Amino acid sequence: MKIGVYVCECGSNIASTVDVEAIVEQAKEFPNVEVSRVYKYMCSDPGQEIIKKDIEEKQLDRIVVAACSPRMHEPTFRAVIEDKGLNPYVLEMVNIREQVSWVHENKKDGTEKAASLLKGAVLRSALMQPLEKKKVGVTHKALVIGGGIAGIQAALDLADMGFKTTLVEKTSSIGGKMAQMDKTFPTLDCSQCILSPKMVDVSRHPNIELLSLSEVVEVDGYVGNFKVKIKRNPRYVIEDKCTLCDDCVPVCPVIEHDEYNQGFAPRRAIYIAYPQAIPASYVIDPDACLGIDPLICAKCRDVCGPEAIDFDMQPKIIEDEFGAIILATGYETYPIEKIGEYGYGTIPDVISGLDFERIISSGGPTGGKILRPSDATVPKTVVFIHCAGSRDPSKHLPYCSKVCCMYSTKHALQYKHVVHDGTAINFYIDIRTGGKDYEEFYQRAAEEDHVIYLRGKVSELFQDGDKILIKGADTLSGETVELHADLVVLATGMIPSEGTKEMASLLNVSVGINGFIREAHPKLKPVDTAIAGVFVAGTVTGPKDIPETVSNASGAASRAAGILSQDELEIEGTVAKVEESLCRGCGLCGEACPYSAIELETVNRYGHTMQVAFVNEAMCKGCGSCAAACLNGAINQLGYTDGQILALISALGEE
Repeated sequence: MKIGVYVCECGSNIASTVDVEAIVEQAKEFPNVEVSRVYKYMCSDPGQEIIKKDIEEKQLDRIVVAACSPRMHEPTFRAVIEDKGLNPYVLEMVNIREQVSWVHENKKDGTEKAASLLKGAVLRSALMQPLEKKKVGVTHKALVIGGGIAGIQAALDLADMGFKTTLVEKTSSIGGKMAQMDKTFPTLDCSQCILSPKMVDVSRHPNIELLSLSEVVEVDGYVGNFKVKIKRNPRYVIEDKCTLCDDCVPVCPVIEHDEYNQGFAPRRAIYIAYPQAIPASYVIDPDACLGIDPLICAKCRDVCGPEAIDFDMQPKIIEDEFGAIILATGYETYPIEKIGEYGYGTIPDVISGLDFERIISSGGPTGGKILRPSDATVPKTVVFIHCAGSRDPSKHLPYCSKVCCMYSTKHALQYKHVVHDGTAINFYIDIRTGGKDYEEFYQRAAEEDHVIYLRGKVSELFQDGDKILIKGADTLSGETVELHADLVVLATGMIPSEGTKEMASLLNVSVGINGFIREAHPKLKPVDTAIAGVFVAGTVTGPKDIPETVSNASGAASRAAGILSQDELEIEGTVAKVEESLCRGCGLCGEACPYSAIELETVNRYGHTMQVAFVNEAMCKGCGSCAAACLNGAINQLGYTDGQILALISALGEE
């Protein structure tokens, strides 16, 4: 056996804390090491050529690379050795950047740790065996979960590439939060004007199946072959028959708060979410309607000329297969009720940014007139409070939601364009304008439209007669600030939607500390997840503005298309393997498996019928949970056997 050891300096990332020359010399004394070298950037083309040349000239059959995280560069070096005829699974990587140089300041300690890890890797590599990748077929169809702008863009991109796509939306219409917005920054384009054409394209595209009022309830299978159950809830209105004549609405006796207009307008139990809604059909709210179970009222059905209303509709379970899944379940705004110091819910003229969007919209409850909720008068002084509940790790959200500064600036501009003699005041912590033309948009508001910006934090609000008393601090002048306003608008941040949380659990994708989906790699794989074939689009991974969301969705569609365009896919060889003669069929491994990759099967052994564990290699992710749970030691994870891991541990124990 001949092992080649290659240590990377990674510029100064590793070399500043690890004496790379010293560990290269030590490695020459390790068992079976034929050659040991150091290079400044081992992942570069010259660095890769060094490895290739040694494999050819010295007939190496095992390779150890000490460099950055294998999460980043393992595919690179596997491709290098595979190019020279070696099995890709005889590569062992040692992470001496994140696990050594980035966590040590003392060079002596860093060098000793790196040497120990390197020796363990050499001993482990001597026990590594070539593994085989499996091939599976691909279902050439995509599933997009979520019908906001991210889901719409991803579905259209896939459909335009020729792939059949199912778009699942939980509510009665696609469009998401963008459909509630009046205008978009920094161009002040009408939100519906740029969104509606895409929504119509979805409804008319021959490659898109739109399932509204639907939700994914079960996902099985693996990349290229996902088996999905979708629950389609009844609309109680037959979409193809509904002509939007509106005859049903006036006769409905039930009045509810309109969610689309943030509760500022009423709607009936039979309604359409908004005029541009897709599907273009009315829907009945089963929780409000008097005509469903039991049938008390049927006035809408009685006046429906096309006979489109059907109270007997029932939920349906649709089962289908997909090659790739894109998760685009969007975001929700931070519950403003949690910010008690700002008086939302008790002071009627304190509203959220999304409330303001509906008030100022020409299609909103006031027809675009800016009126106070308390008395329907025009507010002469409006205060916009940035970071309402954001950047506050002690009580609320610890992070910045990226868009709040910009949408508050947009709201201030819109207010000034409607109420010319009004005063718009923005309380901000820091102005963040990270986007194309965003800084110019902010400067325009401050200089040309005379929007006032006060750098400081509002501490509390009080009702003072028909005004709102605002107390805060101007951190630039160091003075306390007290002023009266007619209307206060709170810029609340983004949080993961309930749908995001549900789908994360269903798809076994991991989430970060703030509840957003964790990408496979935030820089190099921003739309991939740890689950092969499952991709993410839009704000499921964190706050984004519309342009970033759209480009992100197109990226997810492109990655999904890379799978759907293939007839076969290769499955990793580092999977669990059951030694059937040792298995006693207890099922603990199946319970431990987070990917449902292990099932018990009945076999005939020595003339007796018994159950043994069977691993679906296409579903197995090589996490090792089953091997740890097995009481008989009947399961080994290929590439990480007990012997290989013990060899590594023995080297660490010598220090």
